[in-house]
Amino acid sequence: MDSKLVQTARGLLTRLRGTAYVFGTDVLGEVGPTAAELGKNALVVGNTTHTKSILHRVIQSLYTNGLLVNSTLGARPNTPIEDVYRIASKIQNSRPDLIVAVGGGSTIDAVKAAVAVACLGGEVERFFGTGLVGEALKGAGSSLIPIVAVPTIAGSGAHLTKYANVTDLARAQKKLIVDEVLVPARSVFDYDVTLTAALDITVDGILDGMSHLVEVFFGTGAANSDQYSMVEQLVKTGVPLIVKAAGRVLANPDDRVGRAAIGLATDLGACAIMIGGTNGPHLNSFSLVDVASHGRACGILNPYYAVLFASAIEPQLQVLGRIYAEYGLILEDLGTLAGRDLALAVARGMQRFMQSLGVPVSLKELPGFGENHLERILTAAKDSQLRMKLKNMPVPITPRLVDDTIGSVLKAAYAGDLRLVHSL
Repeated sequence: MDSKLVQTARGLLTRLRGTAYVFGTDVLGEVGPTAAELGKNALVVGNTTHTKSILHRVIQSLYTNGLLVNSTLGARPNTPIEDVYRIASKIQNSRPDLIVAVGGGSTIDAVKAAVAVACLGGEVERFFGTGLVGEALKGAGSSLIPIVAVPTIAGSGAHLTKYANVTDLARAQKKLIVDEVLVPARSVFDYDVTLTAALDITVDGILDGMSHLVEVFFGTGAANSDQYSMVEQLVKTGVPLIVKAAGRVLANPDDRVGRAAIGLATDLGACAIMIGGTNGPHLNSFSLVDVASHGRACGILNPYYAVLFASAIEPQLQVLGRIYAEYGLILEDLGTLAGRDLALAVARGMQRFMQSLGVPVSLKELPGFGENHLERILTAAKDSQLRMKLKNMPVPITPRLVDDTIGSVLKAAYAGDLRLVHSL
């Protein structure tokens, strides 16, 4: 693994997250001392299916540092709304000083949403959108119970971000709470714990982290020089780390160096989405929860959106293209390409990376995908509670343009033909 990339990634994380984030290898024992800074009575939320030993070590660390511990089960994949209410009820009944969320993004997101419900009351739906939790807290003159996030999977970045995804399983539709007050007060990520993650879950995390970097980069205009410069640094460090580490971990799932590099890189993706927002692929993935993991849905759609926005993201495409070319994922001479031709070359490089992971590059390859999903995606894209994703596009899209623009992306992504995407 490139030690310079690793060193740069660590420096960026320290710079952006400060002392609120403990990360690295063999740091799980820091959960107890970290939590003790926030209170004495802890509610631990976590699953035992694949991470029982990790959960046990966290609880032992809390006990060792003098905390009283209560516990409850974490969330199922995609954070079903029912799990949010169950955890909120446990919070209200146990009245903890702090909550320790141990698990993947689904459990951490569930805790974020549950804390809002437990502290403010009402239905979780009233918080879907941007800034509504903080607004309610201000009106109530109260604050949220602090969260210590202990991720067990690399990818979602939930332990570092203001986002909480919640799914209505009956409608197979995910929605989003976005609020700075949801950022966990502290986070501890021991990258060694990701050794327990199966390869398919690891790949999902890789694609999710890559999507965070790419989508934010595409949506960050060069006119905002400070923001663009920082996101470019994250991309130039995170994308090569992901590409290099993915091959190592696929070849040897017990490769600790590769696992740590994936953790670092996807954490940089989390930093990116705290600077700028994701857009089209994330928006559409919320309507595919019944046929694809979040990471795979985003991964499939990203190349097609790159073509849609070709005219607005040429500098970003040049940067990303050079990275992919360095690792043999782009065969064309990028110096001779511009506009749509450049986007097509970079998009094909993105797809070659996905194929190296053994994942689909078209929607028709997803078992169970059908016309109902196309309709669901287009309907959700016009939903006011998800409007922030349209605004985050490199070229902002209004609801009345959704059918033509996003519709062309979906048709192309279903057929697996990048050339079918309209140009803006």
